[in-house]
Amino acid sequence: MSKITIRYFAAAAAAAGTEQELWSKPETLAQLRAELSEAYGPAMAQVLRAGSFLINGVVRRDAGALGTDEPLTVDVLPPFAGG
Repeated sequence: MSKITIRYFAAAAAAAGTEQELWSKPETLAQLRAELSEAYGPAMAQVLRAGSFLINGVVRRDAGALGTDEPLTVDVLPPFAGG
């Protein structure tokens, strides 16, 4: 099974207890969201509900397939305040 690099920022890093880790690559972004919520609990689930993902530097809002790009880096970003 291939691995992806997940980088966490701000509240996502606090919820995960780390800024970066290797993770078994799921089929879809929806599956990754579910796995992270299960692994890190309500604090991470809250970040994931309002936050966003960058997949190899590109914003992803859909929950579809992660694709076959290797290596794959997923940034988990909490919502940012400001205007």
